[in-house]
Amino acid sequence: MIFGEFPTVEAEGAVLAHSVRLSDGSFAKGHKLDRGDIERLATDGINRVIAARIEPGDLMEDEAAEQLARAIAPDHLTFSEAATGRVNVHSTVDGLFVADRAAVDGLNSVDPAITLACLADHVPVRSGDMVATFKIIPLAVSGSKVAAGVEILRRTTVFEVKPFQPHAVSLVATELPSLKTTVMDKTARILSQRLQAAGSILQREERVAHRDGVVADAITRALKATDRLPKLVIVFGASAVIDADDVIPAAIRLAGGEVVQVGMPVDPGNLLVLGRVGNVHIVGAPGCARSPKENGFDWVLDRILAGEQPTSRDISGLGVGGLLMEIQSRPRPRDIAAKPVAAIEVAIVLLAAGRASRMGEGGAHKLLAEFDGISLVRRSASTAMAGGASAVVTVTGHRRDDIERALEGLDITRVYNPDYASGMASSLVAGVGTQAAQRADGVLVMLADMPGITSDDLRTLITAFRRTNGQAIVRAVSSGKRGNPVILPRSVLNAVMRLEGDVGARHIIETSGLSVIDVDIGDAAHLDVDTPEAVVAAGGVLKG
Repeated sequence: MIFGEFPTVEAEGAVLAHSVRLSDGSFAKGHKLDRGDIERLATDGINRVIAARIEPGDLMEDEAAEQLARAIAPDHLTFSEAATGRVNVHSTVDGLFVADRAAVDGLNSVDPAITLACLADHVPVRSGDMVATFKIIPLAVSGSKVAAGVEILRRTTVFEVKPFQPHAVSLVATELPSLKTTVMDKTARILSQRLQAAGSILQREERVAHRDGVVADAITRALKATDRLPKLVIVFGASAVIDADDVIPAAIRLAGGEVVQVGMPVDPGNLLVLGRVGNVHIVGAPGCARSPKENGFDWVLDRILAGEQPTSRDISGLGVGGLLMEIQSRPRPRDIAAKPVAAIEVAIVLLAAGRASRMGEGGAHKLLAEFDGISLVRRSASTAMAGGASAVVTVTGHRRDDIERALEGLDITRVYNPDYASGMASSLVAGVGTQAAQRADGVLVMLADMPGITSDDLRTLITAFRRTNGQAIVRAVSSGKRGNPVILPRSVLNAVMRLEGDVGARHIIETSGLSVIDVDIGDAAHLDVDTPEAVVAAGGVLKG
């Protein structure tokens, strides 16, 4: 390819490097000039053009990108149509993205004109996430260079997505007098949430004394239990592992297994133990895994759930990038090409689990108060259903039976949050963790106690979200003051799944780095009914 500025009269067959505006139209970048084009340019007095002259053996940018993309095995991947020399690659499954650093570097070393950018190695991804992009820098590139790149891509697996494989997980938790029961309860709940994202389930839990023989017996019982899915055993010790002969590694050996590794160069997560009994992994979880924040346990768990067999060398090689303390979860990739507006889906998560404590001890439930003869929770759910969302998920908790009875007959997904008393975060996690929410491009979080919200308000918010290509946070405001509902894009849902306590998503909104679009919906953005007086003032009638 010869790139430069050419006299217009000599530019027939050249490809424009920049768009050219004419009195009666324009030529776009990448347009190949024919004789008629030359005459139009000359008529407009354009005597020189910046263009590329294609030489024998060159490939145009789109064809070059397509040839590279076609060399990748399509398993669990989709490829966009080539445009401006780019092909984007997306995952079709929830799984673990795995890349060969040496192979990626090898491809990128063939010629600066040929580039492949992808996610970091061993990053969990959701179905629909962009994982890689091929980009040809100039308008054309040597066909022989593309062929060399194709050979690298065909010779080895440069990158792939390994689907998460559902497992039946047994939890063995050891007890000491110093460890509170509430801590053990929280541990089981957080582990269940971690497994949910990969399609696995916490099948059973057994609590035993912190002694190696007792733990070994519990591991053996878990291995003998009848399970439909592949097994995984996770052991949470009441006391941290400090030696290769400590309780958990000793118990793995007593159960007939081998200890693969004690300790890992990831902080938090140093004190992990990995073993195997036959073909079943036994993981001694570090204490930091009692928290939902990302730690080394997540890295090992993801590999196992994706069907890998982590070795001692794999774990000892995690030190670079292993300093996770105070590091936020990895951002989700953003797709460069805009999706059609109609294809951007928003699921609504309606929070209806709270204790309504400000209504008074033993008082009427605010969500059962009637507005125009309809209970507030049913009214809110009906509003959500008419708001243009792809799905509506209602999270229940306090007075579950009464709330669900009020929702009977509605085409919504109901999910019960047994930990509703811990605060809003657990309800957000329960709702956002559903398949309907995880598959959407964004989640609209709606509070069930806001009677002023209309379906038109929801449609306005969703329309604003779609206009951002699903890449911004959209928030309802009134006179510039933030309120509710709010739409969270897919890229922050991982952070939502790690929330704890009586907090919402405000911190995530403020630290995500994403644009925040404020949409004024009037007083409805602030009107919630937390007290009997507020219910009556809003036009409701106390019931239940």
